[in-house]
Amino acid sequence: MQEETIDPRELNPLALAFVGDSVLELLVRTRLARHHRMSAGKLNVEKVKYVSARAQFREEQLLEPLFTEEELAVFKRGRNAQVHSVPGHASRAQYGEATALEALLQMERRGAWSDGSLKRIAAQSGLEARDTALCTRMTYGVVQNRTLLDYYIDHWCTQKAARLEPVVACLLRLGIYQILFMDKVPDRAAVHETVELTKRRGKTRAAGMINAVLRKCASSKNTLPPLPQNSFISKAAVQYSHPRWLVERLTALVGEQEAETFLRLDNEPVPTVIQANPLKTTPAELENELRSDGVRLVPHPWLEGCFEVTGTGDLERLPAFASGRCTVQDAAARLAAIAVGPKPGDRVLDVCAAPGGKSFAMAMQMENRGDILSCDIHPHKLKLIESGAARLGITIIRTALADGRERHAGWVEQADVVLADVPCSGLGIIRKKPDIRWKDPAQLAQLPAVQLSILNNVSAYVRPGGVLVYATCTVLPEENGGVVSAFLDVHPDFAKEEFTLPGIGSCPGDVTLWPQRTGTDGFYICRMRRRG
Repeated sequence: MQEETIDPRELNPLALAFVGDSVLELLVRTRLARHHRMSAGKLNVEKVKYVSARAQFREEQLLEPLFTEEELAVFKRGRNAQVHSVPGHASRAQYGEATALEALLQMERRGAWSDGSLKRIAAQSGLEARDTALCTRMTYGVVQNRTLLDYYIDHWCTQKAARLEPVVACLLRLGIYQILFMDKVPDRAAVHETVELTKRRGKTRAAGMINAVLRKCASSKNTLPPLPQNSFISKAAVQYSHPRWLVERLTALVGEQEAETFLRLDNEPVPTVIQANPLKTTPAELENELRSDGVRLVPHPWLEGCFEVTGTGDLERLPAFASGRCTVQDAAARLAAIAVGPKPGDRVLDVCAAPGGKSFAMAMQMENRGDILSCDIHPHKLKLIESGAARLGITIIRTALADGRERHAGWVEQADVVLADVPCSGLGIIRKKPDIRWKDPAQLAQLPAVQLSILNNVSAYVRPGGVLVYATCTVLPEENGGVVSAFLDVHPDFAKEEFTLPGIGSCPGDVTLWPQRTGTDGFYICRMRRRG
């Protein structure tokens, strides 16, 4: 009888865990029998030392760095078969810190983004909502305060942070962050848990040094090393952990006081803004449903049908989200969709649409009547748009694989409205994606040319008399007004058009939203009309 070859990726998690436990136990039994002369009872006692949950966790910490990405994915599926449990050998704090460490190391080694990496790892680790919240705070906290944490490491450690092994540096940052920023974590616990995690990661030789540095940090909480005092730029760059070039640009744009508020807000928690889906519910019904589910929310101060929510954990777990009765979108992005102003029956082209939030908002404004073509250059992102539209009950959205810089002859002068929310530096959403601040400024300098190329191309899709909206999630003028000015210089058939936004008021063709002024993400919106 020919045996069937089974791809481990096709096994469900429980079956994969069963196979993995069996293989491990067989290997351990074989090695013990081969190398030890003892009774079966003693052999069993020894076996347990290697196949218990505690032992497997220790072995996991040692082996994970050696796995390929594909091997790691298979391993974690089996490990997380029991998704609602935390290993009995580890406290929730230990498990949360270990998960945060893994996310930070992925960012260090693979250049992964904090939000995507953390969401993926937390899901794979089977963390419950409150544990995910703890892990998220640790991870984001380290990323948000990295320069400051390294500044303290450089004072308390004989070796500079930049010269430490990545895993050791990340462990120190996690420990110091808990001591200085997490009041509910006792200093003693932060030191102990971090040292134990160091040992589990196989860095026993570093454990003593980490213990000494963290103890020094705990004893110095009221007498921390002074921050640089030679200039506002130097102090702010360390205090708020932003690159010096960005602090300089912000200060030049809005002055020291506003720049400091901007930097501070980047490191503070942000309320999540959700919108009731008028195709499936009313704001009042949604509010009642969410309150009954234990969600803390308040109506948004100036966006109708929207709420600011806190304490939800993973919103996707809520029935209201899963059933499409609400969607998540920052107020600034919602304002961009309002600025577009599509009407029922309009033909709308969203040329850089993923993950689809503005397309969804426009479809709701259009009462699900008309046509929206949502484009992106990545096929997997088109699937996100399609699944989101299906969840929300939106039927007027079609997707297309398209590069905004490449002309599609069949689209020329066919759209009543074109929205170009173009790729940008993202410096207006640092508070949600803290690692954006560490982007290479040399690469950012190339963006205006790309943005202008997209705008030049997609303007051809606007019918005479139609509307073109250009938007970014950055506050840098060279990506915003500078691009628009360059576009209008060579497109005299377009002109800025005044529009009004709730909470903002009248806008003379364009507006830059600043977090410290509007409480939103940093955003730029420009509305133009093509002469008929």
